[in-house]
Amino acid sequence: MFRPLSISIALLAAVYAVETTFINPIAEGADPWVVKHGKQYVWCASEGNRGIALWVSDRLTSLGKKHVIWTAPESGPYAKEVWAPEIHLLDGRWHVYFAASDGNNANHLAYVLRSRDADPLSPYTLHGPFTTGDGTDGKSPNIWAIDMTVLEVGGKRYAIWSGWDAPGTDKQFLYIAPMKSPTELAGPRVLLAKNDEHLWERTEEKPESRGLAEGPQVLQNGGRTFVTYSTAASWLPTYKLGMLELTGKDPLDPKSWTKRPEPVFRGTEQTYGTGHSCFVKSLDDREWWHVYHAKRDRGTGWRRAIFVQPFTFGTDGLPDFGTPVAPGTVLPFPSGEALPTPKLPLAVDFTTGHPDGFSYYGHLQFFGFEKDGLHLGTVPAHPVNDYRSGEKLVLDGGNFTDFEASTTVRFVNGDRDAGLLFRVTAPSVGFDAQHGYFAGLLPRDKAVVLGKMDSKGWTEIRRAPVDLPAGATHQLGVTARGPEIKVTLGEKEVLTARDDSHAAGSVGVRVVDTHASFGGLKVRPLEGQ
Repeated sequence: MFRPLSISIALLAAVYAVETTFINPIAEGADPWVVKHGKQYVWCASEGNRGIALWVSDRLTSLGKKHVIWTAPESGPYAKEVWAPEIHLLDGRWHVYFAASDGNNANHLAYVLRSRDADPLSPYTLHGPFTTGDGTDGKSPNIWAIDMTVLEVGGKRYAIWSGWDAPGTDKQFLYIAPMKSPTELAGPRVLLAKNDEHLWERTEEKPESRGLAEGPQVLQNGGRTFVTYSTAASWLPTYKLGMLELTGKDPLDPKSWTKRPEPVFRGTEQTYGTGHSCFVKSLDDREWWHVYHAKRDRGTGWRRAIFVQPFTFGTDGLPDFGTPVAPGTVLPFPSGEALPTPKLPLAVDFTTGHPDGFSYYGHLQFFGFEKDGLHLGTVPAHPVNDYRSGEKLVLDGGNFTDFEASTTVRFVNGDRDAGLLFRVTAPSVGFDAQHGYFAGLLPRDKAVVLGKMDSKGWTEIRRAPVDLPAGATHQLGVTARGPEIKVTLGEKEVLTARDDSHAAGSVGVRVVDTHASFGGLKVRPLEGQ
């Protein structure tokens, strides 16, 4: 799991400036893609490999609110393995490029969804597959393709993707082709660059291992065009970024591209398997930000989380991505970005769907909204690189001191903790990846527990025995006044404690290795506040 590292006293103090700082990773996921649209960000993500969701947020440091725009059919050539979607506004309509197959990876091809109009949440229609193979028609035969992106330069438009050199080889190269329209290619593919010119491009960074190139992403600045690509092994810590620059006039001529001799972004001991990046500006256009995923553990596999960090361009005009930040690192918000300032009293009904102003932290398949409310810790029917991380939904920007908070909890599956987060700051992905308190019900021990977190670990403050009938809906409440904390179950006070570790913060709900539903969340100030 992501356990944030120790941070300095100065940075720890900065955590409490909740309106100006955030902590990585910001979300679970892989192959992140985000685009700035007006004063909002639109994130694009695979929905459990069986669909595509757009997340709309007013901040780069939170995915925001989820909207599923397309669900794959139960069977057929694009029914499964929906990978790496990314959204582009082209010719006044939104286009979501993605790869999909019938469940057999060898059959992956590239497709695109096109919106009805300029609203990214308007209905979409499916087009494709693209002709990403050999021959003048691009489909004699059509050949495996993933990670398609769009390059616009010199008044023309091109598609770049990762493809096999021939059917069944499992050897990934970067290809480019002109586009006739956002939904159709206009010519045969061209091999953009070799995938094994350097040892660092090989999967295990050894002479005997194969080269691999995928995840091309366009970065343009100062009249120059760069294409980063992910190389080595996505399933190993060796994953990293290489970069090409368009130094000639014709993007379809491989000689027009110059490859950097060294990686431009690679992992560290703390953050590794870094890749599949995208690049976006801050809301006020003053800063460039790098969005990428990193592996969760060093073993073979694809369990990953999303990081965001700023980067600059050097005096030579080249991007300087620096090194990946460590999990738990405190960073200032992107320029022009700030948390909202919600006021009390607050009453949120989770039975009506994802409420505005709340951010989710955890694996994207482990939560959802149903008729009875918010479900956290939901075990997915078809898990994709899943992992538990203390799934939580937190109110953005809350900075409350003395208040009463309550929620209704029903345990669906499991007997671990579920309950209220309060006086919370600096939430991130991870069991204890926040500062603040948690009051939870624990059916396994027939107890209510109160504890605190400091991003590095959990400290239990007190617990008390309670009756928790199976299948019942429980009303859990917390009253916080200065260092005095009271926990209620129903109308009955079941626990009191005194602790002065956290003076103010936001509220939310959380589970630990269990599946529970929450009907809503109410918060009101105490008298005199």
